[in-house]
Amino acid sequence: MDEQQFVQLLESLLQPDTERVKAATSALNKNYYTSPLALSALLQILASHPKQELRQLAAVEVRKLVPKHWQALPADQKSTLRNQLFQAALSENATLVRHSAARVVAAIAAIDFEDGEWADLPGYLLQAATSDTARHREIGMYILFTLLEAVGDEFPANNADLYKLFATTIQDPESAEVRINTMLALSRLAMMLDPDEDPKSLKLFQDSIPGMVKVLKATVDEGDEDHAMQAFEVFQTLLGCESALLQKHFGDLLKFMIELASATSVEDDYRSQALGFLMQCVRYRKLKVQGLRLGEDMTLKALQIATEFGDLTSDDEDLTPARSALGLLDILASSLPPSQVVVPLLKAIGPFVTNQNPDYRRAGILALGMCVEGAPDFIATQLHEILPMVLHLLEDPEAKVRAAALNGVARLADDLAEDMGKEHARLIPALIKNFDLAVNASQGAEDERNLEIIRGSCNAIDSLIEGLDPEDAAKYVPELVPRFSSVFQHPDFKSKVAAVGAVGSIASAAESAFLPYFEQTMHALAPYVEIKESQDDLDLRGVVCDSMGKMASAVGAGPFKPYVLPLMKASEEALHLDHPRLRETSYILWSTMAKVYEEEFSPYLAGAVKGLQDCLQQEETDLEVQLGEEAKDLLGQEVVVAGRKVKVAAATDDDDDAEGMEDMENDEDWDDIGAVTAVAMEKEIAIEVIGDIITHTRREFLPYLEKIVTSTLELVEHSYEGVRKAALGTLWRTYACLWGLAEGAGMAPWKPGVPLQVEPTEDLKKLGSHIMTATLAVWQDELDRGTVTDINRDLAATLKLCGPALLYTDQGLVVPQVTQQILAILTKRHPCQQDEGDEAEDDVPEESSEYDWLVIETATEVITCLSCALGPGFAELWKIFEKPLLKYASSQESTERSAAVGCIAECIGNMEAACTPYTTGLLKLLIHRLTDEDYETKSNAVYGLGLLCEKSTNEQEILKNYPTIFQKLEPLLDDQGQPRLLDNTAGCVSRMISRHPNHIPVSEVLPRLVDLLPLREDFEENKPIFKMVVQLYQANDATITQLTPRLMPVFQKVLGPPEEQLEDETRSQVVELVKYLQK
Repeated sequence: MDEQQFVQLLESLLQPDTERVKAATSALNKNYYTSPLALSALLQILASHPKQELRQLAAVEVRKLVPKHWQALPADQKSTLRNQLFQAALSENATLVRHSAARVVAAIAAIDFEDGEWADLPGYLLQAATSDTARHREIGMYILFTLLEAVGDEFPANNADLYKLFATTIQDPESAEVRINTMLALSRLAMMLDPDEDPKSLKLFQDSIPGMVKVLKATVDEGDEDHAMQAFEVFQTLLGCESALLQKHFGDLLKFMIELASATSVEDDYRSQALGFLMQCVRYRKLKVQGLRLGEDMTLKALQIATEFGDLTSDDEDLTPARSALGLLDILASSLPPSQVVVPLLKAIGPFVTNQNPDYRRAGILALGMCVEGAPDFIATQLHEILPMVLHLLEDPEAKVRAAALNGVARLADDLAEDMGKEHARLIPALIKNFDLAVNASQGAEDERNLEIIRGSCNAIDSLIEGLDPEDAAKYVPELVPRFSSVFQHPDFKSKVAAVGAVGSIASAAESAFLPYFEQTMHALAPYVEIKESQDDLDLRGVVCDSMGKMASAVGAGPFKPYVLPLMKASEEALHLDHPRLRETSYILWSTMAKVYEEEFSPYLAGAVKGLQDCLQQEETDLEVQLGEEAKDLLGQEVVVAGRKVKVAAATDDDDDAEGMEDMENDEDWDDIGAVTAVAMEKEIAIEVIGDIITHTRREFLPYLEKIVTSTLELVEHSYEGVRKAALGTLWRTYACLWGLAEGAGMAPWKPGVPLQVEPTEDLKKLGSHIMTATLAVWQDELDRGTVTDINRDLAATLKLCGPALLYTDQGLVVPQVTQQILAILTKRHPCQQDEGDEAEDDVPEESSEYDWLVIETATEVITCLSCALGPGFAELWKIFEKPLLKYASSQESTERSAAVGCIAECIGNMEAACTPYTTGLLKLLIHRLTDEDYETKSNAVYGLGLLCEKSTNEQEILKNYPTIFQKLEPLLDDQGQPRLLDNTAGCVSRMISRHPNHIPVSEVLPRLVDLLPLREDFEENKPIFKMVVQLYQANDATITQLTPRLMPVFQKVLGPPEEQLEDETRSQVVELVKYLQK
């Protein structure tokens, strides 16, 4: 081998000449790297060449050759090379080369250990790590770290000896690097540790945590940024390991990070890292955080940190402690119960929003805005106190406070559309006032504060207007549309985007009232439909197409017809402009057009289906995964992305990226990294749009159905939860649509119970089997609670619409599997209800965040719809669900009681007489809930009691309780402010009269009941009411005859609008009765 030429070729790789580099690479691969001699030559260069950059390059190159050639070298040569390499690593001055040499040692040792060689290496490392020379200790520990990383459990040393060594080195009196390298080595031990199998190592590891915290604190105190970031990274890594490792010190660690994040004397980068760690803790260890009751402390500290925004505008994107604190509040609100986050926050922000310092006023409203999405139900109950505060801040003398208040309105309206919409008369004038002041004061494109107000006003109205009834929204069209249209030509791109979006939402909310402005608005926006010169152009084009879609929904098929073809052409072109957001906009436009034109959308179906199908077929594996500085806190740990665990390779400081990427291609763990790519998000939108188009074009879609269903089924186990959710949702919508078509073609309506009394078509059986099998596979292991919530909703809706047929797959009846999943959720033992990686614990917390409760609430909806599909046969399952449901019916939380009692009531109605064996227990519960402080629970209990009296055949027990029931119902009749409660009371009494007319003082009860008619809200109760009325007329009851003059106006009202007051059968009974009475 020509060693001189070999070295020259290596030096060529370091030249800034692409052609020379290519030629040298080719020559090396072809003429040298095929021989073991190249490996020994590179090791000699690494050990002794005078040029540092050549030693570094040799270290990178040699790692490529070790797996190919190391075992082929003669034993004596290997022995010499090992010693040279080890000594070179110890004596190397350059940190980068030293670390690269350490990784070469690890690569060789990984092979040697398997072959039973280099047995004395652990001893050498122990000597180096305890040497008197700091440099030797540093590299000894670094090699130990890289070795543990490379060989894991194969490392030939006793763990106890390693922990004993690390207990010393983590306190190294001289070198921060030794201490940090010890932490890195400990993080590798953590990844391998199984607490159940090795309790001794668990204790030793737990004992090392305080020392690790000291190292982190020292690096922060000394401003040693590189080492501090590595220490933070280790703690992030530990969060991805078994939770038992941190459990003993978890509370102290959280408190340390909270104090560090709050310390204004500490550099911002460190504070942001501490806040990032707290966010990860809340996200992946929420049950532990909840149990420690640290939510309130974190909330209040985050609120204080949010006062540090200074003069940053909402468009500044730098990561600061204030920004991170708002992110922490967002995660806290959605992960922990309101009592630990939103309740203390609302108490605390009072003094903030009245503070003399505008930074405090702004922090108060920003913090509130961040918590709305996580706890909308609780915030809705507090709007009467929140709204005056928001209105006050919209009048604030400081523009930055008003901008924050506008942001607060938008966030409140996003999640509480109807509740906020009711306050339109107070809010919209305040928003218009802000807009007008900013427009009049604006100094052009550089005046960021006023532009922020203009954009904020548009965004707030965009969100708020969606919650208004069409007639209320219509009042504001003349005021808002001309104002916002004037911004369409504004030089500031973001203001233009905000105004266009707002006008689309105004149109959507106002419906036909937008017609007078429709033509001129379309004309004003037309120039933007085809712009494509810049990224900003494409972004604006997307928003314009979105808005035009909303206008189509508002004005309807006729007026919009002239614009369909040009828009569809533009949307087709948008697919090829390499802009994922714009492609999504095209898909959403197609969805809107399908909703507006239904079967008439068919001329465009082939093109739309092709575009959507192409999207679903896109490859995600060729996407480059770039983990730069911003992702540092994810490196070196097993993180959970989209409900799936992903191992993220640790950052190293050798520049062997190419080799690293080659390795990753073979690593299955990296399959999931594509989970949060733009392509995955685009697929999510495309799948949802497919569901919309199928639902609205119905029969016209059938030629494309099989191919689309096949593509969608392939995505139900995608790594990104958005795609999994959308795929299952669209598949169930497809099933329901096909069911409707089959019924329209003559298939008999389904009947409750199994075995099936009505057989579906073969196509439906086959499709149902595929979808249910896929659903069960995802449902049982899903870690993402939003996906589980959606699966529950999909199943409940489809069971209600299509009945019990979908409970069969080609493996038979799946009721046991469905029951098992529902029971796991009710008892909070489903994987999505655990901390990541933990088994279900016996000590389940009573309180839940609103999103955690939503998983359970939607599971009760599945129970309701199962009872609907199975009818009396559900009585067997009631034995399984009774205990957990009764527990929720007695919860401290009114939402839990209400949902459980509502579910129980529906189950009674659906079981019919099969509910009889459970009469005593159900009567006791429902009678008790008649005095519940919560109106919703009380109303559901009244409804359930009526059904129990009607359906149960245990007449002795029912009649025995009639006096008690009447006694508790009577006070409810006086509450005119609760229409649903009164409607349900009327229904309950009617059912009781129908079932046992001779055991009720009809002459006393009936006049009171007629006072409650016609019903105001719960029209379903008209069915039992008019059934009872007809029954009494048929029996020639004297009381009802006397009440005829009072009943005639009632009949007249229920037979008039709105149509949904009466079902068809009830309507015909009432019509017949009126004819009879008029005779």
